[in-house]
Amino acid sequence: MSTRLGELLAKRGLITSAQLSKALEEQAGGDAPISSVLVKLGFISEANLAACLQKEYRLSLVDPSDLNVPPEVIRLIPSTLVQRHHLIPINLSGSSLTVAMSDPSNLVAINEVKFLTGYDVKVAVACVSSIAAAIEKYYEGSNYDEVLGAFEGEDVELVESADEVDLKELERATEDAPVVRLVNAILTSAIKRRASDVHLEPYETMFRVRLRVDGVLEEIMRPPVKLKNAITSRVKIMASLDIAERRLPQDGRIKLKLGRGQEMDFRVSVLPTLFGEKIVLRLLDKSNLQLDMTKLGFEDAALNDFKDAISKPYGMVLVTGPTGSGKTTTLYSALSELNKIGSNISTAEDPVEFNLLGINQVQIHEEIGFSFANALRAFLRQDPDIIMVGEVRDFETAEIAIKAALTGHLVLSTLHTNDAPSTINRLLNMGVEPFLVASSVNLIMAQRLARVICTGCKAPVELPPQALLDIGMRREEIGSFTCFQGVGCSQCNGTGFRGRVALYEVMPVSVELRDLVLNGASASEIKRCAVGLGMKTLRQSGITKLKEGVTTVGEVVRVTMPD
Repeated sequence: MSTRLGELLAKRGLITSAQLSKALEEQAGGDAPISSVLVKLGFISEANLAACLQKEYRLSLVDPSDLNVPPEVIRLIPSTLVQRHHLIPINLSGSSLTVAMSDPSNLVAINEVKFLTGYDVKVAVACVSSIAAAIEKYYEGSNYDEVLGAFEGEDVELVESADEVDLKELERATEDAPVVRLVNAILTSAIKRRASDVHLEPYETMFRVRLRVDGVLEEIMRPPVKLKNAITSRVKIMASLDIAERRLPQDGRIKLKLGRGQEMDFRVSVLPTLFGEKIVLRLLDKSNLQLDMTKLGFEDAALNDFKDAISKPYGMVLVTGPTGSGKTTTLYSALSELNKIGSNISTAEDPVEFNLLGINQVQIHEEIGFSFANALRAFLRQDPDIIMVGEVRDFETAEIAIKAALTGHLVLSTLHTNDAPSTINRLLNMGVEPFLVASSVNLIMAQRLARVICTGCKAPVELPPQALLDIGMRREEIGSFTCFQGVGCSQCNGTGFRGRVALYEVMPVSVELRDLVLNGASASEIKRCAVGLGMKTLRQSGITKLKEGVTTVGEVVRVTMPD
């Protein structure tokens, strides 16, 4: 039936014969319908495809992800059939079952549904993405309930004792099919929803699972409390951790194969809490690692300053910000730019998140005495050109890094401070001498991640002028641009946001700033001088993204402080 749809689109001039051949070749051996393949390859837009089918077959156009389909209607068609033919039931009226499809020419699918349900089948047209979102909403989401239902009547509750653990019972419970399926469903859901982290959190009377999507945590399920040890141990076994050790923190890694040669890494952190072990899994998707600096969100002037600093033969470049603000991605993009055959690059990381070809990456092991400082000392005996230190945590690391920067090496590192100017004071508070800071640091950059308005439901919005004045915008700027917001759709799961963009505060350490550092100036004095020399603060960077229609006022306020 896929050929019929392809021929129809080719006949209407919406795709070429070569594109149809390419799509059929791509589809061969897979389960994806031809409509999904054509959209994925960019040969036709969802809107044009749906409009053509609506007109050709004189059917109504629906968005099944925005409908409230009763559970009894969903249960009429099993998940396997829904996935195979990319359709979804949306309404049952008398003896007629209405099914939304992205390919209404698929008579095989229609006949299968008719045979399986015994109802007359009516067809409505829907976009590929809206059907995918509806399948995830009604079938993928309900997998949790389906899996949890398999536990009914089974006793897998474990002995709650701080002193003794029945390891055999624990291992037997973690191999139980429902436990395995539940953990797999959680990890799969995290991948599909583009989550950056998964949180498994035990409390006295509750065990919950949350995902961090675009920087914001959202709860997805609450398994029974009696399952917490079995679920926790299953994750620990997948990460090759010690399931008998429940009193100390542990770190591990899980590698999942997703098909088509794609892999997903999960960095696993286990932390003992009052009511059990909390697990956080960080998703590391190398296919989504953005190493092109021009696509990170830099404004032109800031990008030029940053590139100029990392192109110098020696000195120090510091990237600051809280955990999860994209510092590693920025540093990796810088290393990617510097990764030439003539340069010896070494990195000390804790942990190594992504493997970069041509760069010598070293994993720090504090527990055996291999610290950032020790790694730095070893690097200096390895004839380095460029060194990256995952984080400057103490005076010893800072001192060695600065000395390396002063003796002909380019040093990149991160630091946890609120903004670029206060980084100077942080180094001084660690015990580094002002003259060392002034002579070694080339540039300091602070960054944050703001959510991007979903392009699928982006709409203009009128804001009162005072709201814009309150965030620091000048009165003469108001009215010269349009503000937008996402109203919520299937593409963004109703949040109005999809993806994130970085806000940057780039502060080159100029002659004027070096003099201020040597004279013991405060962070506020350094900031005033830097702004006077053209530095854009994080708040100003956020306002720029607001004027460009990339993000919202709420996001600017959420991730940046007033100037």
